[in-house]
Amino acid sequence: MKRLLIIGIGAGDPDHLTFQAAKAIAAADVFLVVDKGEAKNDLAGLRHDLIAAHGRHPYRIVEARDPERDRDAAAYTAAVEDWRSRRARIYESFVTGELADGQTGAILVWGDPGVYDSTLAALEEVGAAFECEVIPGISSVSALTARHRVGLTRVGRPVHITTGRRLAAEGATADDVLVMLDAHCAFAEAGDGYHVYWGAYLGTPDEILVSGPVAEVAEEIRAVRAEARARKGWIMDTYLLRRESPARG
Repeated sequence: MKRLLIIGIGAGDPDHLTFQAAKAIAAADVFLVVDKGEAKNDLAGLRHDLIAAHGRHPYRIVEARDPERDRDAAAYTAAVEDWRSRRARIYESFVTGELADGQTGAILVWGDPGVYDSTLAALEEVGAAFECEVIPGISSVSALTARHRVGLTRVGRPVHITTGRRLAAEGATADDVLVMLDAHCAFAEAGDGYHVYWGAYLGTPDEILVSGPVAEVAEEIRAVRAEARARKGWIMDTYLLRRESPARG
């Protein structure tokens, strides 16, 4: 049986790699590295560096180009599902065409494979037979709270994990809201009483951190976010939106 390892490699710092993940890299015969284009070369670069540091020869690296997603589509969910299906075909080609029976393949996943990542969902669409093992990694959520020195949870309070798109549509639905994929800084509309802990490129040399009452730091975050995205060509950011005085419940 062919075996596939889905390895969480952390939010960007090479030291985020766990002992379990390093052992998994050493166990792989073939690696699939999905390239997201020239602007995001540093994302693929970290994967290559980790393979070079922890892989055991002889191994092979197979590269594939990530399918483009229609980011202007009115039907957001349908656009994502279409992109994920095209990504699944890449995975299926890797399993059927690059792995021999008894070999182990590996896909290195940024952050944690179980936190806002499409790899596992795409693998469910793969028709080929293979065994799969998932190695967890340090997510941007863990990196964010560690860098700001705050806990994600508070006693007796839920945490809502959502996207900027949903936050803009629904508003803050809990005292503590963890937001990912927010291109429009929807936290700025949260209203009085909220504190934001924001971070971009967490764990990398380009890391940016801003925190404070939303009313005081919203414009600063907008400005540094726009500058960073223009300079690098891409941005990945995450933030915790926290009501300073929790509502009674």
